[in-house]
Amino acid sequence: MDERFSAMIGDSGVKVPGLGVVIYKGGREIYANFFGSRKLGEKNLPVTRDTKFRVASLSKQFTIFTLMQLVDQGKLNLDEDVSKYLGFALRNPRYPAVPITARMLASHTSSIRDGKIYSTPPQFGLKEFFSPHGKFYEGGAHFGIEPPEKFFTYCNLNYGILGTLIEILTGTRFDIYQHENILAQLDTRADYVVGNLSRQDFNLLGATYQKKDSAGHWDEFGKWYAKADDYAAQPARDTIYLQNPYAEDFCGTYDLQSYEVGTNATIFSPQGGLRISFDELTHAMEMVLNGGTYRGRKILRESSLAEMFKPQWIYDAQKNNGDTCGGVMRSYGLGEYQIDGKSTARLCKHTEINLGGHTGIAFGLLAGMFFRVGTKDAFFYIANGHCLAEDNPRSFGKFSANYIWEENISDLACSFLNY
Repeated sequence: MDERFSAMIGDSGVKVPGLGVVIYKGGREIYANFFGSRKLGEKNLPVTRDTKFRVASLSKQFTIFTLMQLVDQGKLNLDEDVSKYLGFALRNPRYPAVPITARMLASHTSSIRDGKIYSTPPQFGLKEFFSPHGKFYEGGAHFGIEPPEKFFTYCNLNYGILGTLIEILTGTRFDIYQHENILAQLDTRADYVVGNLSRQDFNLLGATYQKKDSAGHWDEFGKWYAKADDYAAQPARDTIYLQNPYAEDFCGTYDLQSYEVGTNATIFSPQGGLRISFDELTHAMEMVLNGGTYRGRKILRESSLAEMFKPQWIYDAQKNNGDTCGGVMRSYGLGEYQIDGKSTARLCKHTEINLGGHTGIAFGLLAGMFFRVGTKDAFFYIANGHCLAEDNPRSFGKFSANYIWEENISDLACSFLNY
């Protein structure tokens, strides 16, 4: 295993600069190792168990942990119109009579779309995305042509809305509330705001890389370009650096001191902005494997976890009721999606293993956390860069619709689990 994972580290082709993999079987850790570099350059710092990365869409699971905790407390009904909380009518103008609910947002069936920009500075409210006169309306690009609930389209802005909803329901800033009620309860020091990490944790932060320059040109034999979290010094406390993967020129650092809670949690990237270590991710994995309990603390009801992993939408080819992201997402729950071991979404080459979990892909990072539902088997990985563009044919998987990196890592993890 060590030799095969170590062979994935490199500087061209489908190699990655750094990688970590953790595997559980029967509820206990049976494998963990870490390879390559979390920071390239003169220091060339290694990936370790305590390295923190911006884990992209693995963050969605934590946003839904937070949301479902509020459901458990009776503070939210997943099937209520979220407009009653937001302070404005969130409606697709093509379907003005159809309410949009938290369940639709969490399962990407809301008819909301990302557009080019889905994280905005703290002085703007969510309404700026959805009002024809809003600064980020983008000509209505944030609304789909399909009706709510009937059609699946993966959309990060859904989770920015959910983050704002969490703020409204709790009266507390998204990152602070999640830290106090989820992250600290899991014995982590994870955070969405890099400036608020302790000095020790900031020094463990890893960067993400691509062989893509500022003009968007890829050269697999060229230099690595840092795309996220390559800080020369720790940012000031309560400041945040805003990024949009589809609008890399729309970025900047903003002060959160004057942020008005409940107006625009997209600034925190509830869909992808969590910085968390490998070791801390094992705490979340153990909580899921133990039915919502972590070391004696009840974080979530078992029924809420079951609701997360239950398909809320299933692709129907005859109805053409969703965008499967090239065949990777054929059903989706709440912050988790389901992987049929016989389908184009499969992660194991030689065996038909059904899994539930989520991937994360942004700014060079490739991550995945997967559970074999009904067992206590699970694994996750994080790789912090890639040399080839995602649309390069050499990036495509050999036996599935996943990327080659995802196939290589996940299939090896499956083999170690004797699948």
